Amino acid sequence: MTFLSLNESELSFLTLRASGPGGQRVNKVESAVQLRFDIHNSSLQPRAKEKLLQYGDHRISQDGIILIKAQRFRSQDKNRQDAIKRLESLITKATKAERKRIPTKPSRAAKKKRSVNKKRTAVTKELRKKPNLE
Repeated sequence: MTFLSLNESELSFLTLRASGPGGQRVNKVESAVQLRFDIHNSSLQPRAKEKLLQYGDHRISQDGIILIKAQRFRSQDKNRQDAIKRLESLITKATKAERKRIPTKPSRAAKKKRSVNKKRTAVTKELRKKPNLE
């Protein structure tokens, strides 16, 4: 796992009013934070940029801008930290190298178990048939 460090200058924040319960306070305080991160103009490695652009996530636009809205907490600062944490987890998830699958064959015991189960099912189905009186 690689350590990820983002420059604060590459992140742009927009504050807005949060939705949901909270009464009068929600209607007058801008505690929600919207984080914008431009993939093309970032200091990420070219390979990481390419993987991020190909990653199928609804938060990544066609223009290569990641939008994350954080409104989980009541304080703007906590929402800001939450948005940064979610951006970092998105980037690490998108740039993680996938392990290649090693193809294997079923064992002898697995083949025998499958064969026994198939025979048991065949016998059960045979018993469901109407008897032949001829």
